[in-house]
Amino acid sequence: MADYNPQIWRVNVRSRTLKREPVPKAWRRLGGRGLTARILLDEVDAKCDPLGPQNKLIFAPGLLVGHMLSSTDRISVGGKSPLTGGIKESNAGGRTGLHMTYMGIHALIIEDQPSESGCWVLHLSLEGAKWEKADDLAGLGVYETAPKLIQNYGDKVAIALIGPGGEMRMKAAGIQNLDKDKVPARMAARGGLGAVMGSKGLKAIVFDHTGGKRPPIVDMELFKAAQKDYTQAVLEHPQSITYRDYGTAAMAHMCDGFGGLPTRNFSSGHFENVDDISGETMREFLLERGEPSDPSHACMAGCTIKCSNVFGGEDGRMIVSPLEYETIGLMGSNLGIASLDTIARMNWEVNDLGLDSIEIGAALGVACDAKLMQWGDGDKAMELLHEIRKGTELGRVLGDGAAATGEKFDIERVPVVKRQAMSAYEPRAIKGTGVTYATSPQGADHTAGLTIRAKVNHLDPNVQLDPSRTAQYNMAGYDSVGACIFAAFGYAAAPSAVIARLLRARYGWDVSDNILQEIGKETIKVEREFNRRAGFTKKDDRIPEWMTKEPLAPHNAVFDVSAEALDHIFDEIE
Repeated sequence: MADYNPQIWRVNVRSRTLKREPVPKAWRRLGGRGLTARILLDEVDAKCDPLGPQNKLIFAPGLLVGHMLSSTDRISVGGKSPLTGGIKESNAGGRTGLHMTYMGIHALIIEDQPSESGCWVLHLSLEGAKWEKADDLAGLGVYETAPKLIQNYGDKVAIALIGPGGEMRMKAAGIQNLDKDKVPARMAARGGLGAVMGSKGLKAIVFDHTGGKRPPIVDMELFKAAQKDYTQAVLEHPQSITYRDYGTAAMAHMCDGFGGLPTRNFSSGHFENVDDISGETMREFLLERGEPSDPSHACMAGCTIKCSNVFGGEDGRMIVSPLEYETIGLMGSNLGIASLDTIARMNWEVNDLGLDSIEIGAALGVACDAKLMQWGDGDKAMELLHEIRKGTELGRVLGDGAAATGEKFDIERVPVVKRQAMSAYEPRAIKGTGVTYATSPQGADHTAGLTIRAKVNHLDPNVQLDPSRTAQYNMAGYDSVGACIFAAFGYAAAPSAVIARLLRARYGWDVSDNILQEIGKETIKVEREFNRRAGFTKKDDRIPEWMTKEPLAPHNAVFDVSAEALDHIFDEIE
């Protein structure tokens, strides 16, 4: 352990300096989402301008990152969100988290704002930081930028980068990371953190782990035993098998079956053409088309679930990787579009812009209600995406997301909470997830606590708090250890508190068997305190009023979990 000394790396983009500091005691047992939240509460004025010099952009690997545990090498990115105005953590797969741990970076904190305009690449290695002017990359999409960076810095590095959306400070901008195949496909998408990175003058951050080493393990025998139990549980879990075959697109039929598939700007929960955009249909397409199409693809080295995919066209060329359920829901059924090829091409365009496909899909749904395009018109949808690329007045409105689009065109049916677009799970049909949308400090986000698999009547408003609260604690915990949402199936099924055993073995810590929920509770408590300081009140923990009045077909349900219940969901931690 003596020769591995994790540190906090602080980069000031005004002075272009790097400081490496010991990890403060209060941060040593924190990682991922829990660590980004703590740093923000400790160091950032919650009322600051998210795109100003006082905000900080934080990269933090999860506590179990660095050992190629299946689906457990994720990176968390945190900052004050320009979209929600509150705390934000967005996480992604790919290489970044793994490489940071090899470099001994407990957290990377990007501070201040450049004194001059321009586009920069920040190169980080064990030797320090190098700044390289990159105006030749300004305005380029991520698919053109990434190969240029790989050519300059080698194919062994990890890279976090933004597209034109982040450069233009659009509030739907995310931060992309290279996957194991060097494709910039793994996005920390939600909340506009790509705009924060753009405000720091950074086009890309290159992590060169040359000379680095895997983090040490205190008790290797205990670690291997726990890892074996976890890996076996993941491989044998029926959900892992489903996702390996059909990817996240398997959720299309499931959500439609619950009457919860967002359709035509959340005006219905059933899409008549769901078969055409289902996981089953996509798998048939990809198998029939052959390479490079692949229905089972790993976004991280060592992942055994392989829920990602490579979506290729009939011409044998890749269109996009991956095409996920959330994009299928928000850019497919939500727009009345029933062609996977069309959705995939829209997905590529949004990815290349460096924007969140959930937020942009929701914004386009609002644009349909504003008569800017007709339902099912993929060509017009692509034209609107080109407006975003050109940075026109309309494009900038759409690039700022669904709430901004609704305000511009005076549309009431805008599916957002805390100004962040809802994921592809209708809260009137899956009410526990609606509770998560309403009460999560993160804004409307299924990864903050999805309840679709809870053993409850999803239409009963009186049984939703416990599933949502438990899911929110668990997911905040998983986000803090660096685990993918689908790794949760294996961790939950593995015997004898496997996460606690892994943490004991990795660090030598004395932690309880319930450590996951403990981490989750503390993380959400810190996040809620940040939002309170930012000016959030109980009124922000609400589903849009129109969803409480407008019945959703096919069950004619409204969101009717009481405001009183929402107000008291986290009483035990406050």
